[in-house]
Amino acid sequence: MKNPLLDAIVRMGRVALFLLRVLGQCLPSLRYPRLLVAQIYNAGARSLIIVMLCGLFVGMVLGLQGYDLLQRFGSESALGVAAALGLVRELGPVITALLFAGRAGTALTSEIGLMRATDQLTAMEMMAVDPVRRVVAPRFLGGIIAMPLLTAIFNVIGIFGAQLIGVGLIGVESGSFWSQMQSQVETSDINEGLIKSLCFGVACSLMAVYEGFHAEPTAEGVGLATTRTVVSSAVLTLLLDYMLTAAFLNS
Repeated sequence: MKNPLLDAIVRMGRVALFLLRVLGQCLPSLRYPRLLVAQIYNAGARSLIIVMLCGLFVGMVLGLQGYDLLQRFGSESALGVAAALGLVRELGPVITALLFAGRAGTALTSEIGLMRATDQLTAMEMMAVDPVRRVVAPRFLGGIIAMPLLTAIFNVIGIFGAQLIGVGLIGVESGSFWSQMQSQVETSDINEGLIKSLCFGVACSLMAVYEGFHAEPTAEGVGLATTRTVVSSAVLTLLLDYMLTAAFLNS
């Protein structure tokens, strides 16, 4: 009978060893700049539409809910601060990571898994080409670079959505909306969101390439690996979010 706890510990060890292997090949993989740029495009540019659309609607909902909450305390003018802090410190990095896992992460897993199923990775090894350096590391780096950029775009569009509802629809004064945001949002808040997005980028990209590289060489195996990527990335993102938030609040 299998022990779920033991299986989880073994899996964590395998992922950690795979991460060390990938990190060791990151610098040598920079010899393929075209491949790295292509992976940044695949992970970042192709996720722009869904990130911008979700950012707009999240900002609009944040504007409605924030105004309703602040109105009870007579602080409607602080809507800009509430929206900016909520997006920059929390909602932006987390939701972007979840969207990244669902769009780019599944694409990376299925792509590498298909290469495993068609023996392309085995062929590389037979030709003395390290598949981790040639295939995995550029995709891993591309995801890490793309995540903060996508998060920044999500935040900007989200703040625009909150301003669209708060100022354009509800009638909050535009000057107080922007002036309080500029005076209250500090560099430490932006740094917190940046660090979170980088950590989430590492976690989501790692799970995507790990599951694809170790997928069973069958259609069913690739499908299961894609499912595990989404689940593992979501759980890791929320776990890391709690740990990082607690660390920043206690610092």
